[in-house]
Amino acid sequence: MAVLGSTGSIGTQTLDVLAAHPDAFEVVALAAGRNEALLADQAARHRPRETVLAKDEPDRLEAIATRDDVDLVVVATGGIVSLRPVLAALRAGKIVATANKETLVAGGHLVMPEARARAAAVAATTPGDPMASPLAWLRPIDSEHSAIWQCLVGEPLNRVASLVLTASGGPFLDGPADLSSVTPDQALRHPTWSMGAKITIDSATLANKGLEVVEARWLYDVDDAAIDVVVHPQSVVHSAVRFVDGSLKAQLGTPDMRTPIQYALTYPDRRPSPSAAVDLVEAGRLDFRRPDETRFPALRVAREAGRIGQRATTALIAADDVAVERFLSGSLRFDEIPALLAAAVARFGEGPDQAPDVDALLALDGEVRAAFSRGPIGAAG
Repeated sequence: MAVLGSTGSIGTQTLDVLAAHPDAFEVVALAAGRNEALLADQAARHRPRETVLAKDEPDRLEAIATRDDVDLVVVATGGIVSLRPVLAALRAGKIVATANKETLVAGGHLVMPEARARAAAVAATTPGDPMASPLAWLRPIDSEHSAIWQCLVGEPLNRVASLVLTASGGPFLDGPADLSSVTPDQALRHPTWSMGAKITIDSATLANKGLEVVEARWLYDVDDAAIDVVVHPQSVVHSAVRFVDGSLKAQLGTPDMRTPIQYALTYPDRRPSPSAAVDLVEAGRLDFRRPDETRFPALRVAREAGRIGQRATTALIAADDVAVERFLSGSLRFDEIPALLAAAVARFGEGPDQAPDVDALLALDGEVRAAFSRGPIGAAG
């Protein structure tokens, strides 16, 4: 195993899962962004053969992802920095388990053909092998996409009517009416999940659900119109699949990321987990409602970007990074986040090349960040 982003929320929980199954996994390499102290502590506990601090040596991420002694790469980093390592790993025949939204939101047109090629090579010789599926090579860690993946096991995709992504609704689902005075501390108090700051803010704005819609289009090869979003405050139903016969299959679990992480690592097997099982009686009731895109327009902006193409979605994720950083630092109001996303998509999203190569994606990412990193939204650039 190689873990990219080992010191973040997903990375640390991945190491918890690996430590619980020492007979099944060996940690070969760890890479972190900036947290040198925690990386050193992790290295002392897990004794990898290689560690990398990416802020000093970002180019080594590809080398780690393609090591001969690595079978599976966990991508727990944020940002588009992981696109090259993911592509390199798949091309080298490695399994990739990813919690990185940017990889598919920006580069789905580059990544999915590689996963399909690996699956096709297996299918040509052993059609019934679990590895004859693209999702066996590019394994989703996010709880929503893990849930859909689990619901689809054994089901032909041509029998799927639609996918149903669930959203907790975040801390502001039922108030306050005016979101202009929301503070970072308030936005970081997620009611059900314990996550890193970026994804927690994205959950509060519902931007994360828009990004997941784009991811779902690539992972499961479905149209935007076949992806529904419903708000489910209890976070017990992680997502569902509706089939052509009207059946609805859902995956339920406690809000604990170690469950989808472990499924991605052990697929097609299941192992005992430290996560508590759902107690349906204790859960009591499960509520669902439609998302309010007037109150949370970031969801609508993200879905529109996905319909435009890869320039638009690349601009979206770069702008979202900037917007969250600015909100947390106090230079952008919470209710201005969707406006910044919309401005970035409008300014940079259109164009003839909606399938850019990696270099073009990285250049576009840099342009968007430079344009919106300071000043009023309307005066960006």
